[in-house]
Amino acid sequence: MFGFLEKYLMGPMGKVATYRPVRAIVAAGMASIPLTIVGSAFLVLGVIPLAFPALAGIWAGSFDKFAALTLLAYKCSMGILSLYFALVFGYEYTKIYAEEEGLNLNPMNGGILAVFAYFMTIPELTWTDGSMALVTGETTINGWTVGGDSLARLSTSGLFTAILMSVLAVQLYRLCVKRNWVIKMPEAVPEGVSRSFTALIPAFVVAITVILINGAFIFMGTDIYKVIAIPFAFVKDITDSLPGIIVIYFLVHALWLVGIHGANIVMGLVNPILLANMASNVEGGSYAFAGEFTNAYVTLGGSGATLGLTLFIAFFAKSEQLKILGKASIGPALFNINEPIIFGMPVVYNPILAIPFMLAPIVSASLAFLAVSSGLVGKAIVQTPWPSPAGLGAFVGSGGDIKAGILAIVCVLISFAIWFPFIKMYDAKLLKEEQGAA
Repeated sequence: MFGFLEKYLMGPMGKVATYRPVRAIVAAGMASIPLTIVGSAFLVLGVIPLAFPALAGIWAGSFDKFAALTLLAYKCSMGILSLYFALVFGYEYTKIYAEEEGLNLNPMNGGILAVFAYFMTIPELTWTDGSMALVTGETTINGWTVGGDSLARLSTSGLFTAILMSVLAVQLYRLCVKRNWVIKMPEAVPEGVSRSFTALIPAFVVAITVILINGAFIFMGTDIYKVIAIPFAFVKDITDSLPGIIVIYFLVHALWLVGIHGANIVMGLVNPILLANMASNVEGGSYAFAGEFTNAYVTLGGSGATLGLTLFIAFFAKSEQLKILGKASIGPALFNINEPIIFGMPVVYNPILAIPFMLAPIVSASLAFLAVSSGLVGKAIVQTPWPSPAGLGAFVGSGGDIKAGILAIVCVLISFAIWFPFIKMYDAKLLKEEQGAA
């Protein structure tokens, strides 16, 4: 089994992890965490009365009076998240090329050009009566559509467009530098001025390229943003399905078994979709796979859903190795960190523990997905810190649904039930080895 995983999963996924766009996406996702958590924290203020109806009267006379002000933190974080993604992605993607190819690329120029390319896709235009015209309607003014909490195309629905346009902008910037299509200033010119002129020709190239591509699509009755939205919607639908959920968590944990941090690779690519789904839920959507679904229901205690396992070996294991490891791992496990378990037990390359390590999170994910998608449990509308303890993260993330917290505890118990026969077998094996050594 491990030979199969190494050959057909470790190799290809290891290569995917080294791809420059993938590394830039992961960096952009990590950079967005503070914004999404802070923005969601202020959103919580508005949904507390839903969780605790007894507070509705107090909230109506206090916090609700300032909601228009406090919700700006949410609207200016999640509401324009694609803007931040474009900036950070462009910066990190340019930085990678500068460091690995030795090119004279300025990461800040890359970030600015990425935002520039992305913004050129936001206004809506049509080909009417032989000329280009900006769309105007009830919510669209001079091509700029207002919807939800911000300009509609700046929200999380534009994440794929932001990423792809950033890739285009940085590649054009790189091409200009490699071909020496830049304006070089004398050394006496201040660095800031020199940098701005270095980006002048690349900016023209980016503008012309985007205009030509977007113009071609407008002639066909669409535009870049709408074209990119088609595969993005398809991917969202696949991930928000039970087979998609199973595949995602299978890949995450299969990679862990051969020593690769599966969550960093797989979830790094999936996180933009989770953020988009959560923002859609705030506006009335019904995505079960959204926000911190993973750390709320699936990987409680860490990858492999090992919280119950850790508590068991800390207090009931008979082998000294597991007993000591469990006691040392309780603290991190409560906050969904279990590298001590994965590498100390070890789980990696361990044929006895491989089955529950993969099976427990898949069963928990399936149960949680079915419960949320059926409406039994509230969907995620708040981004919570991923180390949130079991029950608390699900409760807060769902906007205060106590059933979500209960579901998280049920997932912990079911995961441990799957782990139990295997850890008993492994504990007995280690105890026999310790007695033989003694």
